[in-house]
Amino acid sequence: MKSDHCGKDFEEIELKLALPASDPSGLAQALGRTPVLARCKPRQQPLHNVYYDTPQQILRSQRVALRLRCVGTGAQARWLQTLKIGGASDSALSQRGEWEVAVPGPQLSAQALQDTPWPGIDPDGSVFAALAPCFVTRFERTTWLVRRRDRCLVEVALDLGRIDAAGNTAPIAELEFELRAGPISALFDVAQAIAASVAVLPLSQSKAQRGYALAQGTLGAAQRAQPALLRPDLTLPEAARQVLRETFAQFCGNLFGLQSSDEPERVHQARVGWRRFRSALRLFKAVLAHRAPPPLQALKNLLGRLGELRDLDVARTETLPGLADAYVCGDAPRAQAWQDMGAALAHAARRQRASVLNAMQQPAFGATLLAITQWLEELTLPTDVNGGKHDSAESLRDWSRSRSLRMHRRLHAALEDTTTPEARHRTRILAKRLRYSIEALRPLLRKRQAQRWYSQALAIQSSIGSSRDVLQAGSIVARLDVDPGLQEFVRGVVFATGVVTPVSN
Repeated sequence: MKSDHCGKDFEEIELKLALPASDPSGLAQALGRTPVLARCKPRQQPLHNVYYDTPQQILRSQRVALRLRCVGTGAQARWLQTLKIGGASDSALSQRGEWEVAVPGPQLSAQALQDTPWPGIDPDGSVFAALAPCFVTRFERTTWLVRRRDRCLVEVALDLGRIDAAGNTAPIAELEFELRAGPISALFDVAQAIAASVAVLPLSQSKAQRGYALAQGTLGAAQRAQPALLRPDLTLPEAARQVLRETFAQFCGNLFGLQSSDEPERVHQARVGWRRFRSALRLFKAVLAHRAPPPLQALKNLLGRLGELRDLDVARTETLPGLADAYVCGDAPRAQAWQDMGAALAHAARRQRASVLNAMQQPAFGATLLAITQWLEELTLPTDVNGGKHDSAESLRDWSRSRSLRMHRRLHAALEDTTTPEARHRTRILAKRLRYSIEALRPLLRKRQAQRWYSQALAIQSSIGSSRDVLQAGSIVARLDVDPGLQEFVRGVVFATGVVTPVSN
């Protein structure tokens, strides 16, 4: 737990939530009106933080953060030096060691690091000598201290400001729930009380992680899959938890990025993250039988809008551009018609993107994501789906290989008939499930077999997906107010679309 005295070390337990509000200026007032905070006196203070690392980013590579913080302004300003170590990188809930010491001014103090793990990180002092500022965060912090009757104590902090790095800036609008006393469930209780009326989004990236990304120019990049490195000695429940947390983090991380990025890849990777999460739920279904996930109905609206936006993005940036030359053929009126269609598609995509962002601002959506986060953190799975122990390396390997073989056989059976759109859709879904499962379980599978099955699944998915993309593009163009001749051309391309060809074993 956190000590109120500088110089003491403690384990920081913190829950981070982004605030996807379109206008953050009224957030403090909105939060202050929530029942859980209404009787708590808010405290405001400006915070200025400078983060340090070596040019090679030695600290970042070891999941270490070192900063100087200025609290307050003018004659009342105080300087604190903070060292943070560890913490999960794929969850909004982090548990990490923190050592905070008051220092005289805006210079790092080697002496203040002596009673911390720093000497083990930097035994000869060479790392400290190479430290330099790498980015800065500036924000106004409003805090409320929630004291519950069960003696749980939770600090709620609203941070509004920005990150500055390498001449670039990124906004900060987030809530941090820090556990001062009581069980971790108290954090989620307070957070859910707020999420009932204020839109939130689980945030696995810390300010430090976003600062590094901003400095490197990668903050706007889509968050791609980073499958968990499953060890053979893990139990099946432990493997399930790791896979589910990583896939859910990919989904939430890309949703967070959509607030500041129009990059179509963000939309794509958000949907990939969600499909991987649902695939993992199915993969580990028997393991999760005694701990079902929370209801997901509140996500349906956003997921539908996200799918429509992805269809628009694919049509206007991938499928239709490849048909332009065949239609235009140097004809000026046709070129204008094609340009008008492009403008109409761009306008439709902008409207749909706004619709997605609006859906993210609905409290029920964020409350569901928060419930999933808590479910993942509190996942107390049985040791074995049949009641016995399931802790041997052989058991986990055998389970993984058996599941993959079963999925491969189902896909191969589906390939025997792909003559109807429904059959092709089902085959594509099975190919995705096999692909995602192999990605998750790869360290436990036979290398050559897994690679062969993965390549087959990807080829099937891509083949059927290409046909589907043409069909979707035709449907989208048919709804636009564009040149009838152009619509007829696209309709002809749709009719010419073929079906997938089965592959061998």
